[in-house]
Amino acid sequence: MPPHPDRGRRLLPLLAGGRARVTCRYRCGDQCSQHPPNTSDNPYFGDLVQRVVDRRGLFRAGAVVAVSTAAASSALASAAAAASTSAAAPRRGLDFVPVKPNLEDAVVVPEGFQQGIVIRWGDPILPGAPEFDFDAQTPEAQEQQFGFNNDFCALLPLRGDLRVMVNNHEYTSEEFIFRGYDPANPTEQQVRIAWAAHGLSVVVLETGDGTPEVRMHRLNRRITLNTEFEVRGPAAGSDLLKTSADPTGTKVFGTMNNCSGGVTPWGTILSGEENIHFYFANADQVTDPATKARLDRYGMKGTETERKWERFDSRWDLARQPNEANRFGWIIELDPYDPESRPVKHTALGRFKHEGANVHVLDDGRVAAYMGDDEKFEYMYKFVSDEKVKRGDSRHARRHNMSLLDSGTLYVARFSGDSPAEEIDGTGKLPSDGRFDGTGEWIALAHNDESFVPGMTAEEVYVFARLAADAVGATKMDRPEDVQPHPKTGHVYAALTNNSDRGTDGKAGADETNPRNSNKHGQVLELAETSRTTFTWNLLLVCGDPDDPATYYGGFDKSQVSPITCPDNVAFDSKGDLWITTDSSEALAANDGLYRVPLEGEERGHVMQFLSVPRGAEACGPVIEDDLVLVSAQHPGELDGASADNPVSHWPDGGDSQPRPSVVAVWR
Repeated sequence: MPPHPDRGRRLLPLLAGGRARVTCRYRCGDQCSQHPPNTSDNPYFGDLVQRVVDRRGLFRAGAVVAVSTAAASSALASAAAAASTSAAAPRRGLDFVPVKPNLEDAVVVPEGFQQGIVIRWGDPILPGAPEFDFDAQTPEAQEQQFGFNNDFCALLPLRGDLRVMVNNHEYTSEEFIFRGYDPANPTEQQVRIAWAAHGLSVVVLETGDGTPEVRMHRLNRRITLNTEFEVRGPAAGSDLLKTSADPTGTKVFGTMNNCSGGVTPWGTILSGEENIHFYFANADQVTDPATKARLDRYGMKGTETERKWERFDSRWDLARQPNEANRFGWIIELDPYDPESRPVKHTALGRFKHEGANVHVLDDGRVAAYMGDDEKFEYMYKFVSDEKVKRGDSRHARRHNMSLLDSGTLYVARFSGDSPAEEIDGTGKLPSDGRFDGTGEWIALAHNDESFVPGMTAEEVYVFARLAADAVGATKMDRPEDVQPHPKTGHVYAALTNNSDRGTDGKAGADETNPRNSNKHGQVLELAETSRTTFTWNLLLVCGDPDDPATYYGGFDKSQVSPITCPDNVAFDSKGDLWITTDSSEALAANDGLYRVPLEGEERGHVMQFLSVPRGAEACGPVIEDDLVLVSAQHPGELDGASADNPVSHWPDGGDSQPRPSVVAVWR
């Protein structure tokens, strides 16, 4: 592998800033500048255990699950040890010379690679859909066109050169969608366009040499805030989900703030409803104390909303429909091969700010879905099915597998470290054993109709999973986003994006899993399960400027790595390497990008930047294949002071065009 072109010198100046405030407003209601809703006094790692460490490395973990020395030396630890001593192997997969961090208004790819735009916001995907006209948008047109701010992307087989691509559309940025937009007085037309711009798109592509091309096909489909969903699982029909529009609690119209997701072994798409909290108005008018407390725990506060949807539909008004908010924040499942099917909201996987969900088939044939709750001091979860997966592609097997997420056990994670408490001082300095690592347990919250949380019914556990996790003492994490199992090893990788409130006044301080106070760069966690309910873990990456001693790149020589900050989405290639997209690389004065990280051998921890997205954009939803990479460039040009009336980006069309979120293809 050629050395990094900038080896041995600082790449870009470190900045204190990060994501543009306008993005924070429209994506999450600027939640990072507000008090985190997790005000529970559940024990976090630093308080959970009192460790006694001797020279032989034995430790006591108090109330944390006891793990034998043999279990602590699991496959994960063995692999990491082997990685530090193994002989060098030739680099496999997509070889490239890393791109340099930059601030260009373009997608920058390595030398020897080409790129093309697969699809842009507003491009027609249904037969008869009108061509996009920025200044003549309608709700009817948007229902037939590619939605806004594409995030997660999946590419599934169809036949021959035809593939099915599925994309999430996370949120709308109205100031960048409409000229002359008045945030205080949106029109009903603008609101209805936004409803249609949320959700998902299913698009058939023809692949081959060059850029994949959109084909009009019977599978092409838009899922919006007007699409009917079926509610399934143990909380379906609960009084907590009933509204005047749906007195059964089994039917919901729409999905929103869909962030990341995953492809199931049976060929469906899982998508996470994330920042639902700021779509609902007038939480301050709710008087019932129990309801008020639940809304607070999910960050639902205040009066009118950013988008003012409550002016046009009462379901966005908590004072009139307090249960409507409970109908969002779920994992949804979509069958991209059946355009007539109703998508499903799975209550068995719990309700919180889902980044996404990713499924792995366990040794006994059951499936586990791994999930992160993307907010400061929130938790990591997993669900394990009761039933086993059926092999084969018969209609019967597929129908059975599409019911696996309806019945099973929901767990939340509690972590412990193996270093003396005084060695975790909040600076990010490695402890004396040279690794941030330890053990942990999955704590059962509920199994179908049975709750394991005192004082909460099973329905309450699923609908208010955050409160259940508080009650059992789960570990408060630094914004757990994408959580994915490795398709070959089964080891789980979690992107912990950042947490500037870690260790501040009244907030949980650093622990071995989250070792830096005021953490603005994040880390990547690697976890190996030793049983259904126990695991070992280590931090693969502690992100940030490689010149900063409070960073760690898997033990690799930091003078040779690409700097990385704010890890967000993860994926794997056919050779087993980890790929990471970032959200807020402006914390390192550079555009966001896509990075490869080998997990084994001498190259373990060697972060290499494969591409960067335009200024103001976020890199999302990577698809990594041997001869094709797809990346979602979300919210290009979304910088403070910019708008549709004052665009600072003209990507992807150039000239004086408006910026448009798009899917980019890259190939050699």
